[in-house]
Amino acid sequence: MPTFTALTTVTGKTSAEALGEAMEHLTPEPTGVGVFEIEDGSGLWEVGGYFIEPPDAAGLVLLAAMHGARDFVVSELPDIDWVAKVKRELAPVVAGRFFVYGSHDADKVPDDAVALLIEAAMAFGTGHHGTTLGCLRALDQLANAGFQGKKVADIGCGTAVLAMAAASIWPDPVLASDIDQVAVDVARANVSSNGLDGRVSCVEAAGFDHPDLAAAAPFDLVFANILKGPLVDLAPAMSAHIAKGGYAILSGILNEQADDVVEAYGKNGFIVHNREEIGEWTTLCLLKT
Repeated sequence: MPTFTALTTVTGKTSAEALGEAMEHLTPEPTGVGVFEIEDGSGLWEVGGYFIEPPDAAGLVLLAAMHGARDFVVSELPDIDWVAKVKRELAPVVAGRFFVYGSHDADKVPDDAVALLIEAAMAFGTGHHGTTLGCLRALDQLANAGFQGKKVADIGCGTAVLAMAAASIWPDPVLASDIDQVAVDVARANVSSNGLDGRVSCVEAAGFDHPDLAAAAPFDLVFANILKGPLVDLAPAMSAHIAKGGYAILSGILNEQADDVVEAYGKNGFIVHNREEIGEWTTLCLLKT
């Protein structure tokens, strides 16, 4: 069965949320509506709906005009088994010692690699995105330099691939947290699939706001692969929860945003240990002084 999408952009969160709510009352009804901020400093938000039959073109024109949005772009997606397609096209990722793969590529795991299994259906956080790849490389570089994480946390863990990477190379347990319970459930499933039960603990939390994180602090390494805004907001908490001489590996940062993040963390006692650009994304490895 084909799927139809209707996408537009509008300035401001309030307008975007109002437009998204209005889309839910279209006939035919969308099967889902999404509202997302475009993290490029433009102030634009993307609003989109998914339909199992062609959406009402006139209704979309009216909604765009009423909410000051650009004209909707309607597209028909082909009837494709997307998970099967991803499995065919999503090749394993090598990031230093780490080998991130789906179960369909289990026969390709090198004998000397630290293997991390993430299913293809969970494409974001598999290592193919420049942010996750950058974090894995930064971790590999720290380990190669002789650093050993004894207290490690992964804030905004998603699939928990970063937490699992740390737990796979160092003996001490790792804490992983995410603000979304669905992500926490996914993370726990991945931990089990990789045989790391008891080595990685996953909790639902906003930032460091959880008793387990408070009890374990100060950390000597914290990952946060999220977005610029939340990273900047977290800078004081990062400083409070990372020991002197510890590291923060940060990503989810567009290249043009990196200096702003460095400045925010510099005001909270961090200096740049290393930074790497992969495509349009920057990964920062910061040292707490």
